[in-house]
Amino acid sequence: MSDKIYIFDTTLRDGEQSPGCSMNTQEKMKMARQLEALNVDIIEAGFPIASDGDFEAVREISKTIKGCTIAGLCRATTLDIDRAFEALQYAAKPRIHVFIATSDIHLKHKLNKTREQVLEQSINAVAYAKKLTNDIEFSCEDASRSDIDYLCQIIEAVINAGATTINLPDTVGYALPQDYGTMISIIRGRVKNIGKAVLSTHCHNDLGLAVSNSIAAVVNGARQIECTINGIGERAGNASLEEFVMALKTRPDALPFHTDVKAEEIYKSSRLLSTLTGMMVQRNKAIVGANAFSHEAGIHQDGIIKSRMTYEIMTPESVGIKHSTLVLGKHSGRHALKKRFEELGYSLNPEELNNVYTEFTQLADKKKEILDEDLVAILNNKFDNDETSFTLSSLQVMTGTGVKSTAVVELSDGKETFVDSATGDGPVDAAYNAIERITKMNGQLTDYNIKSVTWGGDAVGEVVVKVIFNDVIFTGHAASTDIVTGSVEAYLQAVNRAISAKSAKSAEDPAIKKQANAV
Repeated sequence: MSDKIYIFDTTLRDGEQSPGCSMNTQEKMKMARQLEALNVDIIEAGFPIASDGDFEAVREISKTIKGCTIAGLCRATTLDIDRAFEALQYAAKPRIHVFIATSDIHLKHKLNKTREQVLEQSINAVAYAKKLTNDIEFSCEDASRSDIDYLCQIIEAVINAGATTINLPDTVGYALPQDYGTMISIIRGRVKNIGKAVLSTHCHNDLGLAVSNSIAAVVNGARQIECTINGIGERAGNASLEEFVMALKTRPDALPFHTDVKAEEIYKSSRLLSTLTGMMVQRNKAIVGANAFSHEAGIHQDGIIKSRMTYEIMTPESVGIKHSTLVLGKHSGRHALKKRFEELGYSLNPEELNNVYTEFTQLADKKKEILDEDLVAILNNKFDNDETSFTLSSLQVMTGTGVKSTAVVELSDGKETFVDSATGDGPVDAAYNAIERITKMNGQLTDYNIKSVTWGGDAVGEVVVKVIFNDVIFTGHAASTDIVTGSVEAYLQAVNRAISAKSAKSAEDPAIKKQANAV
């Protein structure tokens, strides 16, 4: 049986300290519930003395979340410790997390204290916290730049005072894996009572080594990893929970350890955090980035079609993503193109595929990504991105607090005018519902983005939407100084493209064999 590694999630504390990532109590509660569903062992809910908001969040999470240990951070002072326990007292499993700096750099320039003073303060703080709860974590801030002899001395002393977890932060992301692993190994060898405590890591990513350092620590005896969803945190962030967990799951041959994390909840956790904070992950982010399970190179696509293990070391389903994506672009090959046409309901013989592939590569040189409607356009010359079945004649919306949003939409197809109204969750949703009632095209909105393309109060906003109609994604975009109008025009463009594709699908075309399951 492999050793268990405890996952200490600090998304709601250190992660929230990332610029632009602060969350209110309600948002923290949503994230805490998802962390409980993810089955992390410890949730560090905040720094109670930092603000009334942080105190409130820690208290509410302590009252609600019962499946995880709830930790509150505090400095090595009685005032901080009392405030932390006041918030944590409702938790089924409370943990007081005491920290103080131990490096000479911090002692001299930040604390203005001697090693002896910090040692005494640490012992007193842990002993005081131990009177309130049995679960005490002690962190040696800037451990990776601390004198190793002093580090061993203070660790032994606080364990004697009652600490049950010893955390050794690489606070500024300075350590290299071999150095950090050696520090853990030395502490395990020198500290006589180390067997009474769990060794923990808290690595920052300033050099991009947070996960590597965490792994090095585990190999050398650490059994708790402090990390965050999406790797958010101070400066360059913390060790990424999803990267660490999946490294262990993917390489049990080299890393004979396990966590209790429900990996299938990883992607959902990542998306929720992005939604709450507005901080989106980079497309090439490991595990949860948009490109993590996407393939464009023709050789890679051919391999994936034949066997996913050729270019995927884990399945997208294992982290909660529905499937891999074959991104069609200028690097794609015939096999990927043929497979996507089949998914859209078209079966092409080799000659037809060659003819289509030529046009496809020419278009791919002009566009970064080929969309489903582009493929339909290649097959059907009559499909035109500028072709419209319906145009927006007028739009009226009513919305406000305490009022159900209503939209009245008037569309024209060039021959006659259609008017309908609908309600919805906001003016845009109401207008979309009205469009669906008129066009009889029921779609599923999968992506909705607005960005400003000019400046000032009358800035032009560009709206891009992606909508699924009959398993095919159609894109629409529009620019307007009125966000609601732009949103409606973008959605209407996607509807028109879907209608045009549907008409082309139904038309007789001897060059195309329609499958029985055609859209």
